[in-house]
Amino acid sequence: MKKHNYSAGPCILPQEVFEKSSDAILNFNNSGLSILEISHRSKDFIAVMDEARALALELLGLEGKGYQALFLQGGASLEFLMVPYNLMRENGKAAYLDTGTWASAAIKEAKIFGNTEIVASSKEENYNYIPKNYSVPADADYFHCTSNNTIFGTQMKEFPSTNVPVVCDMSSDIFSRQLDFSKFDIIYAGAQKNMGPAGTTLVVIKEEILGKNGRTIPSMLDYLKHIKAESMYNTPSVFAVYASMLTLQWLKKSGGIAAIEKLNTEKATLLYSEIDRNPLFKGTANVADRSMMNACFLLENEDHAPIFDALWKAAGIIGLPGHRSVGGYRASMYNALSLESVQVLVDVMQDFESKISDVNF
Repeated sequence: MKKHNYSAGPCILPQEVFEKSSDAILNFNNSGLSILEISHRSKDFIAVMDEARALALELLGLEGKGYQALFLQGGASLEFLMVPYNLMRENGKAAYLDTGTWASAAIKEAKIFGNTEIVASSKEENYNYIPKNYSVPADADYFHCTSNNTIFGTQMKEFPSTNVPVVCDMSSDIFSRQLDFSKFDIIYAGAQKNMGPAGTTLVVIKEEILGKNGRTIPSMLDYLKHIKAESMYNTPSVFAVYASMLTLQWLKKSGGIAAIEKLNTEKATLLYSEIDRNPLFKGTANVADRSMMNACFLLENEDHAPIFDALWKAAGIIGLPGHRSVGGYRASMYNALSLESVQVLVDVMQDFESKISDVNF
């Protein structure tokens, strides 16, 4: 039976990425060696790293605009630390938008370095909406936001206009929709949502903003050192970078971000329409702020959960339960998830409605 993978991360990737990756594990580039054992300093892997970095900038429309792409380690969680280390001045100030668990975690790290102002928060409403009409302090060293919130199913549709550097954690919606990416000075994203397997993190940086905060930065946390070493300051996550390169190749071949945004819109519209139509379900996020990547919803009657759970499991659906901190259900519809898989879930929801109606009748 085909599996329909709604896992929030590590998550679904294109089938051709799995196939090419498996070939490379056995014999990479007809070298007689596995991608898992080649030197990261070899000509073949340097070509992989160079292509992965170039594809990231190309797909984001940032080629030739003063940006550098890096593939680092430590996940997005390490970026919570690296951003203030590289951007916050001694006795400086950073501005943060608090929209969920990961934004809150980033704020916690920034507070270690200095004054961290929360410009707005939706915490009091369990993060079910994106704050609006806030202002970014002109004296902030940078403004940080999280574009998509996987746990609560919200997504920023607009970003503030400001003269301070803008940093965005795009871990769960990178490459999923068209934006003017030149409005951001740093974009970072753990690979395991929309780009590759766990183990590497894409960081895209406008180089001119670095080296100005007067701090002594540990070498492994210094973006400038990683840029100078062309993302090879230390041994990179070779396989994760390779699989990410394959995913970026697939995205480019599929029509790039414009084409995938169209598909993602179709998927989200199909599922949210059923959530809103079906009286047995209710969405958790403010409608205007709903995520195209992570649709979070609840049953109107939790007593019906065993019936619904049995139906979606029988249909080959996996990864549907919500995050352990909030419960309910979460359908993660990342780039590689097909419209067919979303239709399977919608069919299950309608079958569930029919079965409950029969019981009640």
